Amino acid sequence: MLDQISAAEGREVDNRDALLEVNNIEVIYNHVILVLKGVSLTVKQGGITALLGGNGAGKTTTLKAVSNLLHSERGEVTKGSILYRGERVQDLSPSDLVERGVVQVMEGRHCFEHLTIEENLLTGAYTRKDGAAAVKRDLDMVYGYFPRLKERRSSQAGYTSGGEQQMCAIGRALMSRPETILLDEPSMGLAPQLVEEIFGIVKSLNDNEGVSFLLAEQNTNVALRFAHYGYILESGRVVMDGPAADLRENPDVKEFYLGMGDEGRKSFRDVRSYRRRKRWLS
Repeated sequence: MLDQISAAEGREVDNRDALLEVNNIEVIYNHVILVLKGVSLTVKQGGITALLGGNGAGKTTTLKAVSNLLHSERGEVTKGSILYRGERVQDLSPSDLVERGVVQVMEGRHCFEHLTIEENLLTGAYTRKDGAAAVKRDLDMVYGYFPRLKERRSSQAGYTSGGEQQMCAIGRALMSRPETILLDEPSMGLAPQLVEEIFGIVKSLNDNEGVSFLLAEQNTNVALRFAHYGYILESGRVVMDGPAADLRENPDVKEFYLGMGDEGRKSFRDVRSYRRRKRWLS
C-alpha cells in the first residue's frame, strides 16, 4: 500500500545475497540534464528483478549506468555508487564488466544485420578463453532454449523477424556465460504471443542456468508475472518497490500500471502526495 514507506524514502533494504547494488545514484547528461535523481535498487543472486515505468521514467538510463555505457551518450554518474559482488564497478569499462559476468541486451534488438544468426551468437563469446569445445557446448545450449534460432542459423540476421532478432540478442549475451543480464525492453514491438515466449525463456534461464536478470520493461503486467521483485520508476525516481506478487495485488499499481482502475491515469507520485496530505489534514 502507498501508506507504507518505500525503499526510495528510507526503508532499509535487506542486502543479503545481493549481487548488484545501486546506491542513490544521480545521472546527468551533457553536464546539465538530471535524469536519475537518487535511484537505489538491489538485484539478488539468482533473481529476476523488474525495473518498471513508462517511457522516459529512467529505466534505460539505469541499465546503462550499471553497464557503463553512459559515456557514449555524454552521460555520467555524478553521485552514489554501483557495487557488484560488493566491489565498486562504476569506473570499469563495459568490456571489464562483461568479463565479470555482467552483460546488457540493448533495447531495439541490436544484431549485426550482415552476419548470420550463428555468426551473431559466436560474437558473444569473444571474451572467453575456455576453448572451442566449451563455446560449442554453449552454442548448443542456446539452440536448446531458442530452437527457432537453430532453424535460422544460416540466415542473415537482418532478414529475420523482430522476435528472432530479440532471441538472437539474448542468445548472444548468453554466449559470454554471464552471471547477470541487463535486459532492456524485451517486449518492445513484439506480438503478445512472442512476448510470452521470450519471458518464458528468461524464466527458464533463471531457473535452469542460474542467470540473474535486471530487466527494464513498460509491460508491467507481464514483467510482474515473471519477476521476483520489482521497482517502479517515475521521472528518474523510485516511487515504489516490493515483491512482484505484492505489487501485482497493490490497488494503486493495478490502477496506474495494470490498467485496472476506474479513473484516467495520473502521476503515481501525485496520488501518493495527495493521500499523505489527506492523512495529515484528517
